[in-house]
Amino acid sequence: MASRSGKPVRVLLIAPSPDILGGQSVQAGRILRNLEREPLVEATFLPMNPRLGPFQFLKKIKFVRTAATVLTFVARLLWNAPRHDIIHVFAASYYSFVWAPAPAILVARLFGKKCILNYRDGQAEDHMANWPIANRLVRMADVVVAPSGYLVDVFKKFGIEARAIYNIIDPSPFHYRERDKPRPIFLHNRILEPLYNIQCTLRAFKRILERYPEATLTLAHDGPSRGELEDYARSLGLENTTFIGKVPHAEIANLYDSVDIYLTNPDFDCMPGSLLECYSSGLPIIATHAGGIPYIAFDEKTALLIPKDDDKAMAERAFRLLEEEGLAVKLARAGRAELDRYSWDKTVRDLWLGLYAELTGRPEVAEAPRSECRERGWR
Repeated sequence: MASRSGKPVRVLLIAPSPDILGGQSVQAGRILRNLEREPLVEATFLPMNPRLGPFQFLKKIKFVRTAATVLTFVARLLWNAPRHDIIHVFAASYYSFVWAPAPAILVARLFGKKCILNYRDGQAEDHMANWPIANRLVRMADVVVAPSGYLVDVFKKFGIEARAIYNIIDPSPFHYRERDKPRPIFLHNRILEPLYNIQCTLRAFKRILERYPEATLTLAHDGPSRGELEDYARSLGLENTTFIGKVPHAEIANLYDSVDIYLTNPDFDCMPGSLLECYSSGLPIIATHAGGIPYIAFDEKTALLIPKDDDKAMAERAFRLLEEEGLAVKLARAGRAELDRYSWDKTVRDLWLGLYAELTGRPEVAEAPRSECRERGWR
């Protein structure tokens, strides 16, 4: 692409909007807000899950809502794509890949636009192995980007070269606090769905209560498994266990500050942003050695890692944090030192702008100084 000195590179960022719970929408918002500070990048946000305006009532009708959402998204994609230089699309596995990333890749090819496939799902290996059409479509993107080395290694198994650009965390809103003597106050903060094996966390907490009957567990967030999990907690006879639902983003820092140990034990994962939030809060972590977690959380250094679906091991690591002097502080300090890798200003900015410059043949995009933030917002 010819250089157009002084004119911004136009990026169409396609991702879930905040209407969908989860890390993808959070990261899309952070990328967008930071791109708005860049003088030679003009970013437009296109939600995968557009609101339907006066036809919003269609979302209450099963199957109709899916068709209406996809058709509206594709129409907006076809309208916006010709006006941009780069199509930067977030991607997850299985049917959600067909819904938005696949059309985005094909439309980018149709209009001769550069396409970045920003793949963000810990189930990538199964997806690529069992969905041949997805395998072919991924290869059609100009660049595949993943938020951790884990997915880079997964794609390498299929002969696809990917590059890692980490998720972004701004630690300033969080309250960094070292827990010299952690209290038995636990937090789980992931979407309530089967992928995250929350039943294991509940079983581990039952073991913890046997030694620390005053212990508490807060399960933040919401999801399709909430009712089932509440029933499961009752069947275990759990005391001091509270499901609090979705927590507004402005209150997340206070939530982390109010607890002393973080628990998460997914069966699959990519790069959970909640672990970076824990690093920013000085909150010690117990997590499964699954997917991308060991690429960002290091056993006995920044976290305590356990095998998948092992509630006994989770409880034992909790006892160590509660009883082993200095362990929680050691983990917190090492976690805090990791945060530079996930800083927009220190690391991530150069990687994204360098990629945009590479794809458009405009090195000045990566070299430009920042300007004041431009107001755009979600559209």
